[in-house]
Amino acid sequence: MSDSKASPFSTGGSAASRGSQPIATNARGIQGTTATTESTRTSTAGELVLENKLEDALSPYVRRHATNPVHWQQWCPETLQLAKKHNRVLFVSIGYAACHWCHVMERESFENDDIAKLLNDNFIPVKVDREERPDIDRIYMNFVEATTGSGGWPLNVFLTPDLKPVFGGTYWPGPESVSTPDFAVTFQSVLEKVATTWEEQPTKFLASAEEILLRLEEFTDEGLKGTGDDEEETLDLDLLEEAFTQFNKRYDPVHGGFGLPPKFPLPVKLALLLRMGVFPKTVRDIIGEDGYKAAKEMAITTLVNMARGGIHDQIGRGFSRYSVTADWSLPHFEKMLYDNAQLLGVYLDAYLVTGDSYLLETAISTADYLCDDALKNPAGGFYSSEGADSLYRRTDSEKREGAFYVWTRREFDVILGEQESSICAAYWNVHSDGNVATEDDQHDEFLDQNCLMVSTSIEQLSETYGMSKEQINTILQEGRRKLLEHRNKERPRPSLDNKIIASWNGLAIAALSRAAAVLHSIDPTRSKNCVESAKAAAAFIRKNLYDESTRRLKRAFRETPGTGPAFADDYAYMIHGLLSLYETTFDASFLKWAVTLQESMIELFLDTELGGFFVSEKSMDDLILRLKDGLDSQEPSTNGIAADNLYRLSSMLGDQQYAKYAWRTCTAFSAEILEHPSMFASHMTSIVSANMGMRSIVIVGKKEDAEVQAQLNTLRSKLLTNTTVVHIYPGIENTAEGKWLLDTNSTLKAQLDAYKDKPMAQVCQGQKCLNAFDMSELDKALEQ
Repeated sequence: MSDSKASPFSTGGSAASRGSQPIATNARGIQGTTATTESTRTSTAGELVLENKLEDALSPYVRRHATNPVHWQQWCPETLQLAKKHNRVLFVSIGYAACHWCHVMERESFENDDIAKLLNDNFIPVKVDREERPDIDRIYMNFVEATTGSGGWPLNVFLTPDLKPVFGGTYWPGPESVSTPDFAVTFQSVLEKVATTWEEQPTKFLASAEEILLRLEEFTDEGLKGTGDDEEETLDLDLLEEAFTQFNKRYDPVHGGFGLPPKFPLPVKLALLLRMGVFPKTVRDIIGEDGYKAAKEMAITTLVNMARGGIHDQIGRGFSRYSVTADWSLPHFEKMLYDNAQLLGVYLDAYLVTGDSYLLETAISTADYLCDDALKNPAGGFYSSEGADSLYRRTDSEKREGAFYVWTRREFDVILGEQESSICAAYWNVHSDGNVATEDDQHDEFLDQNCLMVSTSIEQLSETYGMSKEQINTILQEGRRKLLEHRNKERPRPSLDNKIIASWNGLAIAALSRAAAVLHSIDPTRSKNCVESAKAAAAFIRKNLYDESTRRLKRAFRETPGTGPAFADDYAYMIHGLLSLYETTFDASFLKWAVTLQESMIELFLDTELGGFFVSEKSMDDLILRLKDGLDSQEPSTNGIAADNLYRLSSMLGDQQYAKYAWRTCTAFSAEILEHPSMFASHMTSIVSANMGMRSIVIVGKKEDAEVQAQLNTLRSKLLTNTTVVHIYPGIENTAEGKWLLDTNSTLKAQLDAYKDKPMAQVCQGQKCLNAFDMSELDKALEQ
């Protein structure tokens, strides 16, 4: 039992990690060691008196543990030095604010005086927010996955004073657990075992840590197997066919998605499947017509079933993080910014390749959730998440998972009235005895409760009730309005993690920029709302999390900027967002800032020997490993996004050096990509770009010209691959950023100089362009 993560070693989600697994596996790690001298450890435990130091933490998740009897410390140089000085094992507990099982473990264990005494007397307990320190989380998650076969949160690891892991797991039942099986390993027994081993067998403990570190280095050598000679590396288009084959093997043809529950949306994989049918003809021929049609069907089936499922908030808006069930009916109810940003993008993709209004409606609803709901910071930017747990009624004293979102049939009857209740209950699968299966409700939290999911169609209801489809639709819309009004009035909303993270805001900026572009001619009001929200987020990050003098980002903001530096994903996702914002607004200031961030990313994170980007800066000295992020999980790979950014910059600016960086970023992971291409979906578009080249559609003409706007809307109505769009116009040279763009790419300057009041377009690759053509020929050019 834990808040699961999608395993990077499978296309779908891993099984939830259970408390009994880590102890069974890792106990052997503690005992199976070689000897060193007993004198390596001198116990000074009695000299150390700790106090809880979390009151001033930036993270809401960390700060909520400030009232625990556990004497929690923050991860900082002072804490790490304390462990070395007093020769104590660190107990590091990593989680995040929206994590349901993190809160369960706090309630059962960290608020318990006996557990607190064990921790305080024998360890240095450290609480970490994985969203603030993804580098720490990745290192020790790799350790737990390698030793237990699965991972999740809370992530709990025991470290030697020099930060080497020895023992770890996820959730372990505490003394206050109401449903601990007799055979389960408890958190108390884990603490006692580790404390005894450290006290009585320190030599074996330390030797085990050395052995584990060596194995961990082998386990985490992703992106470090190459020769550094990218001339020898071959990543060809056949990988797309192999990726499809791997997806197909794990695809659930009934419900969509991949693998067994828990099921994650995995939007980066769905985005690749949708692109397989719109890649250049050479790529489509390799995949085959049957292949790319099946790929599209996989993605659409998954997206439709998710939109109809309980993972989608049917009354409000937005998606939960993952589904406990195969049919998407019962989620873990936390809503994450990074999920909803990516899902907005992939529902837009799906609409563009199908024209399906239901997929567009889902995209619009998700955009509204980002722009107008709980995650929107009024000052600009987006908060991190909404939690899963809340009070069912304002008078209740104990929070429950999903309490804000589930309903009884009686509530439907009271709130909606007899006829509306019957129709709405049939539509959303509401029953008097609830719709959550017993095996999915281990703690009896959902007795008689219903998690809403669409289980029939308006057409079927029309036939059943003898009413027109319009009447049924009106009743459903009115029912949704009444239920939402009741929910907002009577139920306390789940807790909000109002931390603003640079990387996730980059994903939101990208998605909302694309939404603004797609909706430009469909819903101008919403389009404006999307682009203004994206611009406000970019402005907030630049003002609060960016240092103009050093050209460096910070990771997180809550009331004030955090002290910690940003990571590679902060740079990659923000660049990704700014490039999308440029292609929507054609404001060159966004493109220029993206270039500045890219240069900083290269300086701080680039592996100059093998290519690709490390997660953290070289200067960070509180880590035992420096990892590279190549695999996609719930979030896209930092290196996959970075490679795409670099190809886009190369195309827009005509700078081949960026393309070289992009190719080396891909080839750094060639050993892994060649074996498991489906796990590297975010790299596939760059592999297409490397083999087919990038093209840049350059539109030259006045901003207000109706023909220019019409052709931009044509471009926005298509799912383009290995293509960028640049718009230059008279007067752009009079702005500092516009002059910079023209000076940077002389081809653009030449095109503007050739402009004679008649709008024109060109297709360019690098510094070479085809002959300029009339706007009416743009569609034909896109097919070439």
